[in-house]
Amino acid sequence: MDRNIFKILKTVLTVFLLVGMTACKSDRDEDSPFNGLEESYTINRFNVLNIAANVSGKMTWSIKDSIISEGSELDFISPYIKTYPLTLKIDQNGKVKTYQSTIIVNKEPGSYSKYVSNVLDFRPAVGQFTNEIPEYMIGDTSSSMLQKARGSLVGSNTSMISLGGFGGYVVLGFDHTIPNMNGRDFKILGNAFWGNNANEPRSGSCEPGIIMVAYDRNKNGKPDDNEWYEIAGSEYFKNTTVKNYSITYFKPNENKPPVPGNEPWQADIEYIKWQDNLGNTGFKTKNGFHDHSFYPLWIPDASYGFSGTKIQNNYYDQSGNGSYWVGKSFDFGYADNAPNNDEASNIDISWAVDKNGKYVKLPGIDFVKVHTAVNQEAGWLGEVSTEVAGAYDLYIK
Repeated sequence: MDRNIFKILKTVLTVFLLVGMTACKSDRDEDSPFNGLEESYTINRFNVLNIAANVSGKMTWSIKDSIISEGSELDFISPYIKTYPLTLKIDQNGKVKTYQSTIIVNKEPGSYSKYVSNVLDFRPAVGQFTNEIPEYMIGDTSSSMLQKARGSLVGSNTSMISLGGFGGYVVLGFDHTIPNMNGRDFKILGNAFWGNNANEPRSGSCEPGIIMVAYDRNKNGKPDDNEWYEIAGSEYFKNTTVKNYSITYFKPNENKPPVPGNEPWQADIEYIKWQDNLGNTGFKTKNGFHDHSFYPLWIPDASYGFSGTKIQNNYYDQSGNGSYWVGKSFDFGYADNAPNNDEASNIDISWAVDKNGKYVKLPGIDFVKVHTAVNQEAGWLGEVSTEVAGAYDLYIK
């Protein structure tokens, strides 16, 4: 009996010793010293270089006197052929160690296009230009309409597509990562213009669209749901802006007798029913200037919907009699919100925020999504609908 007890005690002691040795080894591994930066790193333009320190402490990454990151990892990108002096300081309980390196940015093999290289998704809301730009033909499907959107928006020789009313969207892709530098980084083209007879400055035909951006962090060639961030334009933090707004459009019965309105252009004031998540419901009017269906004819469903950020209505009847409607431009951060030659159509990636409204630091972006930002009809002009005519990187000349 004594011998058995001795064996048991010996076995237990051995287990404790092994566990202790493993724990100590693990602790030593976690506290292993940082081996330092490499003497230099080489990367091509418009590509992201990732350097991970893998050590605890407060990190400060800098180029000369400019702090470029304070995270445990550095994501570095540049559009310039240049050598950058890199400094990393690690503060561990008041003890600071400094490491030096250089980042060599080379010209990429081949060449990138500054313009949109792909359209990944296109789903317009109802509207007077839906089924017109791009034009629907009998037999078209979501796939063929997407291909038509590509034909309109890819490259430098672009035309225009309409996103319809609130929520209608398009997703654009580039053949490289547009870098997030100091200042504005890319431009979205639309058809906004100033009105010669508008009483207010920077007003005319402005149909703003919310902009979302995504960095392809996992390099799978597509924007994943957790990679999207919203560009916080001038209206984002105002109490007139509704986050997570949802709307549903119901397919109209084209054989239903129309209900004309009091104005000659009001062909059917009970044309397309809609309802939102705020308890509102109503009808989209069919105006007499367009006799085709305003509901996407390639969508067979009896209803479909959209969700996203909605900003305040920006159109008003300046004339007072319905003859002259004016759309005011917001200060910054929206598509189709200012003429293409205006600074306000340029977008800064550093305006991106997460779903909680917190600014995020992205090295750059690979994808852009635009959706119509307001749910409004502007008299005889019809619904306010964002138009997109392309986009491009401001760094590639």
